[in-house]
Amino acid sequence: MDDQTDDQLPLGDVRVLELGQLLAGPFCGQLLGDFGADVIKIEDPGRGDPMREWGREKPHGKSLWWPVVARNKRSVTCDLRTAPGQDLVRRLVAESDVLLENFRPGTLERWGMSPERLWEINPRLVITRVTGYGQDGPYAPRAGYGSIGEAMGGIRYVTGDPTLAPSRAGISLGDSLAATFACVGTLVALHQRERSGRGQVVDSAIYEAVLAMMESLVPEWQVAGYQRERTGSVLPNVAPSNVYPTADGEAILVAANQDTVFRRLAETMDRSDLVDDERYATHGARGAHMTELDELIARWTAQHDADDLLALLAEAGVPAGRIYRAKDMLSDPHFAARESIIRLAHPTFGELAMQNVFPRLSTTPGRVRHPGPELGEHNDDVYAGLLGLSDAEIAQLRADHVI
Repeated sequence: MDDQTDDQLPLGDVRVLELGQLLAGPFCGQLLGDFGADVIKIEDPGRGDPMREWGREKPHGKSLWWPVVARNKRSVTCDLRTAPGQDLVRRLVAESDVLLENFRPGTLERWGMSPERLWEINPRLVITRVTGYGQDGPYAPRAGYGSIGEAMGGIRYVTGDPTLAPSRAGISLGDSLAATFACVGTLVALHQRERSGRGQVVDSAIYEAVLAMMESLVPEWQVAGYQRERTGSVLPNVAPSNVYPTADGEAILVAANQDTVFRRLAETMDRSDLVDDERYATHGARGAHMTELDELIARWTAQHDADDLLALLAEAGVPAGRIYRAKDMLSDPHFAARESIIRLAHPTFGELAMQNVFPRLSTTPGRVRHPGPELGEHNDDVYAGLLGLSDAEIAQLRADHVI
């Protein structure tokens, strides 16, 4: 890994107050923290972020998701529903660049922390707000979860087997997309602040983050009356691009829909005649004859073991690969060469593997400095070190259950 100190990382001069919980806000905090931002995560003193308890497997009673989404962050406890807790946040705002939250619209305002009030304290503050439906509009007051945003944004309808009900990806896609767009918006707002000297609100809605990924779905309907439907493992009129069987019982994804790539595939199959066949000669023709072309390719791939098939296709310059699971990633030489997965020391789990920081920067890459912290682990660092509270003041806050 690189030898940069924390303040030499790309965002090492940015301090973020993360007030949200679960994923839609905290994943944005993770992305900013990955590139060096000092992310101070404010958690409820009683139980902390529910993400501490989420995840399918919880060895030792601890979540395996928490070390990832809370990595590089400092944890402090603070009861935001109390006046002393709200005062602590206002004091932290004066020392921060970004306030990140994913509460329902109006929550900050009820706590006396509207953008206007916060800008009185720190006019340079960027306020990043992640919600299901955005800060305004008729649906804004509704509870908004990622699954609902995925449905409303359009991706659920087009995902899955066409003979079944709409499906979902096996990850929290809507939350993560909203957080990613929130991160982009935060960086843009920080850049603009260098021109204007003032912060602004970044309003990231889950359904809009999903909608942003929906390619030409809207104009296809509005102009041409074309409704995209679920198509399973293929995209309509894009062929060949599918999963094909092998002799040893594996399934290999091959994507050769571009004319030049299809020519290379046909030559590798020893079927150069396909290139001049009017059914397969053009992108449009291949799309129109997708089913029969897939059957033809499947008969060929089924004659080869997976390793041999992948070697043939790689040599020919035809994109192909296995469909990876976690165990495949952990044993893959390309993942290892690029350090796509790193291993960290963890106080409970010992060595803990997780995804690295992406994208890669050539000169100032991000870094995972530590996994998710214990609840309130950095109370003294932040309240004494940053805000200058005395031992007696901190003790009183603890006694009053504010922290």
